[in-house]
Amino acid sequence: MRRPPLEIADLMQFMDSAVCNFLAVDTIKRRLVDAGFTQLDPTAPWTLERSRSYFITKNDSAIFAWVVGDGDPATGVKIISSHSDSPGFRIKPNAEMISEGGVVRLNTEVYGGPILYTWFDRPLSLAGRVMLRGEDALHPITEIVKFDEPLLTIPHLAIHFNRQVNEGNPLSRQRDMIPVIALHSSPSDSRYLLTDLLSTELNVNPDDILDYDLALYDATPSVLIGVDSEMITSGRLDDLSMVHASMTALLDSQQGEMTRVMAVFDNEETGSGTKQGAASPVLYNLLRRINLAMGGDEESFLRSIDSSFMISADNAHGLHPNYPDKHDPTNHPVLGSGPVIKINANCKYMTDAQSAAVFRSICEQAGVPCQTFVNHSDSAGGSTLGNILTSQIDLKGVDMGAAMWAMHSCRETASTRDHSYIIKAFTQFYNL
Repeated sequence: MRRPPLEIADLMQFMDSAVCNFLAVDTIKRRLVDAGFTQLDPTAPWTLERSRSYFITKNDSAIFAWVVGDGDPATGVKIISSHSDSPGFRIKPNAEMISEGGVVRLNTEVYGGPILYTWFDRPLSLAGRVMLRGEDALHPITEIVKFDEPLLTIPHLAIHFNRQVNEGNPLSRQRDMIPVIALHSSPSDSRYLLTDLLSTELNVNPDDILDYDLALYDATPSVLIGVDSEMITSGRLDDLSMVHASMTALLDSQQGEMTRVMAVFDNEETGSGTKQGAASPVLYNLLRRINLAMGGDEESFLRSIDSSFMISADNAHGLHPNYPDKHDPTNHPVLGSGPVIKINANCKYMTDAQSAAVFRSICEQAGVPCQTFVNHSDSAGGSTLGNILTSQIDLKGVDMGAAMWAMHSCRETASTRDHSYIIKAFTQFYNL
């Protein structure tokens, strides 16, 4: 196998670090700080300087970075939005469950819409954030945690007990999808197992742990496959590959008149209805605050919105070689053939002819091929960030993504060439 291009090697490193929404934001923060970005306090007044780079976080799971343009505040902004979360499993409170034989399981709740059976019999681990006792009740301390070693598995029932398993296997989320973490014989040793693990990993007093947001993740690293290493398989490519592409483009692009913004929201997989989600006014408030801190006013802010453009980057369904009949007969993007414009007559995406034309032109200027995705008319499609955001702010924009297989599986597959194409297109957009 050939050595991957630098941007693909960097993508793989990013995917192996960003194993959940909190780790994705933590990884991005480190990259931005290394590149000279300044983190701002949302509770303090802002003074922004032309050509300087800044970022803020929301809930430790969403992040917004921008480079202030050289032009008038009314010139507008160029935005690429994506999301940090992926379908999977979250750990419930009081998670330890002692089964017959002393086996210890952790009680979980399904997050979003994962393909459940793809999570069986894999080496799994834990990552997220832990809340510690702070100086006062309103200000707990946040610690980001990631267990690098595999800790858990969700064991499948042997075929000998379910001879019809390959003919269809309805799953109970509460019974079938509970991961095993230990083989213990003493309930007293197991009752606080998770708290003890967290306190040891973070080197804190167990009594100081107040709560946690923890997720399961597949501990198998991302890998390249194919005769020419032309595909990447990894967990969470939807949508962290688009997060990586927008971050890379922001760091590689050149200074210009318009402010460049990277918006990484959380909770897209559950409808975006949180303070850090795209259905909240978080982006509207941020753009307005940036405009005012650049010396603008309400009039210039409204003018800037009309001059702005957003790329809503969320992955698309590539033509499946085993199920071509599931796709639209004339609009079925192929892995490796370029970024995909997503179109829906019922406005599930924000794309219209004007915004599609803009993105096609960007791809042409970048020397990148471009494809379109439309749902098969007998299949209902999902929505994404673009149309949700336009309920909060009347931006022009396009929904697009990379073609991929097995969306929402524990491991998804995409083309490395497409990722390189998308970075080029995003960089071209920021350089306009």
